[in-house]
Amino acid sequence: MIPAKLKLLRRLKNILPAGEIIFDPQTLANYAGDKWFASHQPDAVALPRSTQSVSTLLRFANRHRIPVTPRGAGHGYVGGCVPVRGGIVLSLERMNRIKDINAADFVAVVQPGVNTKHLQDRVERHGLFYPPDPASRADNFIGGNIATNAGGPRCLKYGVTRDYVLGLEVVLADGTIQRLGGRTHKNKTGFDLHRLFVGSEGLLGVVTEATLKLLPLPPFRANLAVGFGSMPAAVRTLHAIFRAGFLPCALELADEFTLAAAYKRTKSERLRGCRAHLIVELDGQKNSVRAEIKELEQIIRRQKPLFVERGLGAAQCEAVWKIRREFSYALRDTGLTKLNEDVVVPRSRLEDLFKFAARLQKKHGLPVACFGHAGDGNIHTNVMVDLNQPRAKQRAEAALDELFAQVISWGGAISGEHGIGLAKKRWWPLAVSKEVRELHRVVKHALDPKGILNPGKFV
Repeated sequence: MIPAKLKLLRRLKNILPAGEIIFDPQTLANYAGDKWFASHQPDAVALPRSTQSVSTLLRFANRHRIPVTPRGAGHGYVGGCVPVRGGIVLSLERMNRIKDINAADFVAVVQPGVNTKHLQDRVERHGLFYPPDPASRADNFIGGNIATNAGGPRCLKYGVTRDYVLGLEVVLADGTIQRLGGRTHKNKTGFDLHRLFVGSEGLLGVVTEATLKLLPLPPFRANLAVGFGSMPAAVRTLHAIFRAGFLPCALELADEFTLAAAYKRTKSERLRGCRAHLIVELDGQKNSVRAEIKELEQIIRRQKPLFVERGLGAAQCEAVWKIRREFSYALRDTGLTKLNEDVVVPRSRLEDLFKFAARLQKKHGLPVACFGHAGDGNIHTNVMVDLNQPRAKQRAEAALDELFAQVISWGGAISGEHGIGLAKKRWWPLAVSKEVRELHRVVKHALDPKGILNPGKFV
């Protein structure tokens, strides 16, 4: 006998176009989680090809109170798309068209399943620039970037995903299709409702189209890869760069544990024996960038680094970033479980954060690897755990409790890019006040009164 719940879901085969609702066990298993540790198998997977299909599905789900978990590429690090209440996983992967790239208006209109790097490559052929660059941009989708308000190295100068979302088409929980914002670069007509959905983690609605702001493509890039004998020297250099009036497009910092792991993976000689590593990149007009990178190198050399290597032009710059993008994979190569926490601290607290991470490592007997977007204080603090060791999980949780409490006491945030999802749900009450949590619930109830969208998460 077919259970009543499954029998109800199978009615969707008669409502949606052929092939848009799937029940086979292997597909269900494939959509049970993301890059975090939790997973839960859904009862069905929906693969719509149109906004109308999304609307039809949500209208049906809302009427019958069926949980719906929106999903992009599944590359999140906090369990944001784990269907913890079962029901339907709504994957937007088939809605992957770039509808428009308009060089006159400086906008792109895309569906949520468009790959981020693919969009960047396409707009650059038109002499345009879409700056947000999460490290996994070759694997993730624009829809997921919007759901988490993704950042990346370039957000120091250019801002995060939210700063490039001009308009959205969103389907609400009851199936209502809303078009919010527009394609103008300035718009003060009512509330900025489209921005409400950026960073909402699939809890308020499903994005089916985005109108994105583009910029002129900077014609030239240059960067410096700098090694240091200590982390304090690297942090002092970072502050010296800002004091000199520079605003790099990216300023990345990595610690000794990360660099040792990256050396084993990449065999890059510049990482051997390096205790801190800084990447600083400038972009703009060729002559000005060439002049500024020379001045910047002089400032950096006053801090007595181990080495300074200069990259001129896109190809040489990308060679440096290729190594940077290996950092996360290198930490996985250690065989330890990587608990990736994307904390943010005020810039003045950067050195304090690295010192605190070292104390956590010593106290709890767990390696703590730190690297990331130092220019804006967003450091990926990775607690490395051997789960085969006695009480390893408990020690890791104690270390994370201390990490988040300290970050918050400094006026920082427990997430700069990944979101709350399931992984940080435990610390959500610590991160925001009771009143702010209630305000989240009010907004959630207004847009999703039956609570069908991504249930079981932080709201």
